[in-house]
Amino acid sequence: MARFVLVHGAFGGTWAWGRVAPLLIDAGHTAEVVELPGAGSDPTPIADVSLAAYAERICSILADGEPALLVGQSMGGMAITQAAARCPQCVAALAYVAAFLPEDGESLLDLVGLPEGAGDQVQANVVVEGDPPVARLPPEVAPEVLYHCAAPEDATWAARQLGPQAVAPFAQPLEVGGSVEREAFAALPRAYVTCLQDRAIRPPLQRLMYTRARCDPVIELDTDHSPWLSATDEVANALVRIAAALS
Repeated sequence: MARFVLVHGAFGGTWAWGRVAPLLIDAGHTAEVVELPGAGSDPTPIADVSLAAYAERICSILADGEPALLVGQSMGGMAITQAAARCPQCVAALAYVAAFLPEDGESLLDLVGLPEGAGDQVQANVVVEGDPPVARLPPEVAPEVLYHCAAPEDATWAARQLGPQAVAPFAQPLEVGGSVEREAFAALPRAYVTCLQDRAIRPPLQRLMYTRARCDPVIELDTDHSPWLSATDEVANALVRIAAALS
């Protein structure tokens, strides 16, 4: 039995894993879903939202149980990587689902700026305003950007759930600590679920990230950026496979 801790992406909340978590539990595992600071119903002020705050929230949940298979989707990959660098002793393995996977000193904006990230439809459609800045993905474009392989009614529902996203964590780089933490973090097994029709994190960028991180296994799903919605059974099965492979 594995302990899964699931982390959502930008604009998201616990609702994003609401269909997958029960399938993991039905398969005999435990599954906890993290709501990141400032996301969903979390009241954290935008000015206090940061990559470090994400890591602190995740590590506080990880500490309340055995080492977990820590799963991140989309921007959640940045969050789980920073958390694993901060509290590697609480992590059994890392699994990325169409997610950003940074190297030390690299931010999300650094990654989307790479040539392999060209054609990213989130960057093409996001609206940023306010001080401190907040990003929003208009619900009228979200189905085509994030959910184009999902049933139309599911895509419409998900687009309506999207919330504001603090911009600050996008620019903040992964920071790996001292030699002890660095060694433990580097030793963590990593796996990747890559989505071949992704319009948000283009497949060439996913390939670059999981190749240089030596992810194993890498599981391909022929779907969009949000397999928790468009390919729910398949992503749950992929996570169960990863748990078995990395246990």
